[in-house]
Amino acid sequence: MGAREESGAASPSRTRGSTALVAVVGVLLVAANLRPAVVSVSPVIDSITASFGFSSFAAGLLTTLPVLFFGLSAPVAPRLAHRFGIERTIFGSLVVLVAGIALRLIPSAAALFLGSALIGVGIGICNVVLPALIKRDFAHRSGLMTGLYSMMLSGGAAVAAGLTVPIDDALGGNWRLTLAAWGLLVLVAMAQWLPQLRREHRIDPAKPSGALWRDRTAWAITIYMGSQSLIFYTFGAWLPKFLMDERGMSAGSAGAVLAVGQVVGLCCSLCAPILAGRSADQRAITLGSLVISVLGFVGLLAGHGPAVLWAGLVMVGPGCGIGLALLFMVLRSNSTAQSGQVSGMAQSVGYGLAAIGPILIGALHDSTGSWTVAMTVLGCFAIPQGIAALRAARPGRMADEPAGG
Repeated sequence: MGAREESGAASPSRTRGSTALVAVVGVLLVAANLRPAVVSVSPVIDSITASFGFSSFAAGLLTTLPVLFFGLSAPVAPRLAHRFGIERTIFGSLVVLVAGIALRLIPSAAALFLGSALIGVGIGICNVVLPALIKRDFAHRSGLMTGLYSMMLSGGAAVAAGLTVPIDDALGGNWRLTLAAWGLLVLVAMAQWLPQLRREHRIDPAKPSGALWRDRTAWAITIYMGSQSLIFYTFGAWLPKFLMDERGMSAGSAGAVLAVGQVVGLCCSLCAPILAGRSADQRAITLGSLVISVLGFVGLLAGHGPAVLWAGLVMVGPGCGIGLALLFMVLRSNSTAQSGQVSGMAQSVGYGLAAIGPILIGALHDSTGSWTVAMTVLGCFAIPQGIAALRAARPGRMADEPAGG
């Protein structure tokens, strides 16, 4: 009997271990797809602008449209996860993401903007649902899993920033094919996620969340999330243009600087949650990363020293910030349902705030003709992020969910 067990079916513990490994790989592959379709626009924005004659405002709107739809789609994500289950909701979101990427192949400005909006919807739903999945399945390893998840977010952004221009060169400067190429990575994630569809774990029906919207810790997480996202997406959208205008860099060199900055952010997004998860109080690491980021802005605007150094320092802030914001959603919540609720709140309001960044900075540059003014204003968003961190990063949890609604 014992021999048959050893040579036959896998033991329950081994089966559970294999299932967990498949789940981890699936989560990480999905995470790797939540930034390239957005970040890849910036390195080829000049080509897109030339094709359609866009102004800086229109170009800024194109880069920020997915971020806006991150926020608009966030409130419905917990409802979809309750109706269809977390696993099927994630797969459906990947389908929407692929559809948005494919729409960019159509030679039409309307299709380009519509595709960007769909990309934002697909990513926005995953942004909300995945932290709830981590809370449910990896609560005992929340720091490590959040670090790996946020590392893959930053890693996808870094790869997109570094490889978009080389891919564009290899494709003869066809920016439509270049942007569509990132859809292949989504198809890989979808194939890996298929085994998860056998599971059907649903988020509990959301109880009335009025208490959450009055909770100071929930608002601190929301403002922290929004500020770091605004800096990340705006800096990524305009850094290549800034370097080409102010430093005379080529598009390839400017994209390489952005890629290095994204790699720095990647490392920080992995390490920060792991280190912070070991302590009940995360204020020191949170505020320290913001100080480093501000120093990067100062050095970049001063114009002395290598731009890659200052860009890397700037990215320490949002690199740590995304991992810490996701960790706060897990650590400060009392249940999977509440984690999904605060994730929806933080990302709907936070990404709505972040969406104004590229438009605001583009408009400031257009009106003043000065990158110094525009980038200085961008750096000032570290102030509300720091204030919010004083509460979001301190020990404690949000108020308990109301018992009966």
